[in-house]
Amino acid sequence: MEYKDYYKSLGVPRTASQAEIKKAFRKLAQKHHPDRNPGDKTAEERFKDVNEANAVLSDPEKRKAYDTLGANWEELSRAGAGAGAGRGAAGGAANPFGAGGPFAGYAGFGGSPEGGGVRYEFRTSPGAEGFSDFFRAFFAGDRADAATGRADRGRGAPAGASFADILAGLGVDENGTAAGARSRSRSSGQPAALPAIEAEADVSLEEAYLGTARLVEVDGKRLEVKIPPGVTTGTRIRLTGRGPDGRDLIVVTRVRAHPVFSRTGADLERELPISLREALLGAEVPVGTLKGRVLLKIPAGTQNGRLFRLAGQGMPRFRGEGHGDLRVRTRVVLPTDLSDEARAAAQRFLDLVEQPDPRAG
Repeated sequence: MEYKDYYKSLGVPRTASQAEIKKAFRKLAQKHHPDRNPGDKTAEERFKDVNEANAVLSDPEKRKAYDTLGANWEELSRAGAGAGAGRGAAGGAANPFGAGGPFAGYAGFGGSPEGGGVRYEFRTSPGAEGFSDFFRAFFAGDRADAATGRADRGRGAPAGASFADILAGLGVDENGTAAGARSRSRSSGQPAALPAIEAEADVSLEEAYLGTARLVEVDGKRLEVKIPPGVTTGTRIRLTGRGPDGRDLIVVTRVRAHPVFSRTGADLERELPISLREALLGAEVPVGTLKGRVLLKIPAGTQNGRLFRLAGQGMPRFRGEGHGDLRVRTRVVLPTDLSDEARAAAQRFLDLVEQPDPRAG
């Protein structure tokens, strides 16, 4: 029978991890899916080959048996057929997992030396024609007796079990897809994606402004994730195929509070202390921003709490254009511990100033 190299079918090395196998299968299954290639027989056969390879290589026990048999499968198959040539009036083959069979000793598929709980019958279902001889012999078993329609299916097998039933007992569907690895949506017919995995990344406001990178730990593995500029607390960054088993990884960011700046969307706000002189007479005062220092012109007579807006000095907009604004709120700081001379001078100054009662009205 024809030997099929399942690793070649998926385009992965024999040393490939389970995650690499899942990723390769997902990519090829989407590429050759019949819904994407209507009427293309080559793509349909390729889709079956990919599913078949994944059904074996994604299961550690089946993969171990396949790796052990390797290219000697045809020889082992002939040996198994010869060992069972005298069994049954209709020429039924011997149990391939039994004594003298080509898989003797491989009881890993259920723990039974007679075949590990595998059920044998050579009846096929419409979805099974595309399977290779290797896959059919390995998972289907003996030919049914022509007189009774029954087969040597191992211990406890129900009479008349179909090929689909046999596959279901092994956790495989008729397309050769391992159960739990990927299911088909009945409504759309498209493969249903595995659920994404979430991880959290904690960043400072400065890192959120410039963008940064973080190491996140997922299932014991550390992955470097790039955090783009402008993220906020709760921003979700999807990394396709970066999680375990080729699943999507969603990184949720949390931006730490800042001692100087508060944030509303892409806008920032901060307080700016100014002296009495600067408030009364006006001045140019340096203001720290996340970009660096800028000079803010304070007009004479600036009141405490006055708000100035510095356009474009806020946060970058996440996956958008430009920056927000920086609002600067003044806080006038009065001199304290006046000397007698300074107090007298202040008194003379205030006597000269005509200021209405700020509480009137």
